[in-house]
Amino acid sequence: MARISSTRLSRLLTGWSSEGPGPLPRRLADALRELAERGDVAGGTVLPSQRELALVLGVSRSTVTAAYGLLEDAGRLESVRGSGSRLRGSGAPDGYVTEGRLVSFDARSRAADGTGTADLSSGALPGLGAVGEEVAALSRDGLGGLLGEDGYHPYGLPALREGVAAHYRAAGVPTEAAQILVTAGSQQAVWLVAQALVEPGDTVVVEDPTYRGALEALRARGARLVPVGGDGPGGEGPGAEGSGPAALRRLVGHARPRLVYLQPTVHNPTGRSLDGAARREWRRVLADLELFTVEDMACAELALGPDGAGGVRAADGSSGTDAGLQGAEGEEVPVPLVAELPMGSTVTVGTLSKLFWGGLRVGWVRASPQVVSRLAQIKTSVDLSCSVLDQLVAVRLLDRLPEARAHRRAALREQRDAAEALLRTWAPHWEWTRPTGGPALWVRVPGTDTEALAQLARRQGVSVVPGSAFSPVDGFRDRLRLPYARGTDALAAALPVLLECAERARG
Repeated sequence: MARISSTRLSRLLTGWSSEGPGPLPRRLADALRELAERGDVAGGTVLPSQRELALVLGVSRSTVTAAYGLLEDAGRLESVRGSGSRLRGSGAPDGYVTEGRLVSFDARSRAADGTGTADLSSGALPGLGAVGEEVAALSRDGLGGLLGEDGYHPYGLPALREGVAAHYRAAGVPTEAAQILVTAGSQQAVWLVAQALVEPGDTVVVEDPTYRGALEALRARGARLVPVGGDGPGGEGPGAEGSGPAALRRLVGHARPRLVYLQPTVHNPTGRSLDGAARREWRRVLADLELFTVEDMACAELALGPDGAGGVRAADGSSGTDAGLQGAEGEEVPVPLVAELPMGSTVTVGTLSKLFWGGLRVGWVRASPQVVSRLAQIKTSVDLSCSVLDQLVAVRLLDRLPEARAHRRAALREQRDAAEALLRTWAPHWEWTRPTGGPALWVRVPGTDTEALAQLARRQGVSVVPGSAFSPVDGFRDRLRLPYARGTDALAAALPVLLECAERARG
């Protein structure tokens, strides 16, 4: 395996530290990527250690660490225990990267410029008017004394940290500002958790399927992903043979996971929420086994309310924390499953970006002050601090959560119903369980390899994400995620192509 010395690499890296936009780690990562693309450094070459390269470049080790991390996330660097970091060439990256979200956003750009027929690659929602209203309401007076400061708040703007803590307290979950770290959306929060709490080779338990952004972050960190549970409503019942809690108990009998990553409320991609009995069983098992648990509630604010098919309340009629919801005067406020577990062994991820607008990059972590401090140290090596302006808008939007929930709920229910009616008419043999929240349907296409379907559809201008992109073991190759949150026009335009490609891709 070829290696390149730090001195030779430093001679090839010219101008990167003083030219180009973005922070230093991003510029270094871009420069290394360009070396591989030009062939100046052959694909498969092992790079110098982070410490060695930092010394010869005259930068901090954290800069090189962050740059290597960016390359790993982009599929351009592979870290092998005992062998160093190997730079990938310009060929196709691994499968989980090619199906990643950057490819989805690229596909959306092509569709927008007229070269595509329909884009079903992203479930992101359009922004709410409340965001524009609060941005317009900002003034110099509203900035107060902040302009007299340097603008860096590594843990987050104090007013926002307190606002998020108050949001949890209002839901009956005791929380202090010191337990909140503000992040650039929930994706950064998950990435920070992976960087801080997982070492290469560590076992991490995830649901199957699960959020693909989490899979990317954990894989990039070198975690060994072990799936539990499934996407069917029977897969989570207490005592069920294939249920997540039961499978976790069996797993711990011969392996000790570093952490467990869960989405109990409005799961991505299935849209399901665990009922009260399933939540209690998960909580009991996690407490008994004393496992560190990360609960991702990024989509929890998109719950659609009681609605047949289980809804968001417990099947036995219970409410409150047992059903993952609590609030006054009938308002349903998401409550973490881990709220009753020891704070020192839990992390809760939240965001305003899903509910209000993806362009508002404001998320957070709720954890012990010790974990918050550890995550903040890593975060400062990447971006120093989140945007103060975004955070000021977020402080104001926290007061508008009930209004935003009601607006999204009404719109998403209508769009979901329209999407289901469309599928019943044009694809009656396709199968799905009505989601209790979220922006998409998780659809089974019987007898069809959706990996092949997606490739065929892309050639005809339709972008769609196959189920395997959400699986840690490349499963669910008969599933598609079909977003409806931006209306059903794209789905209506795509269905003839998808049906044709499904026939061609039948196994």
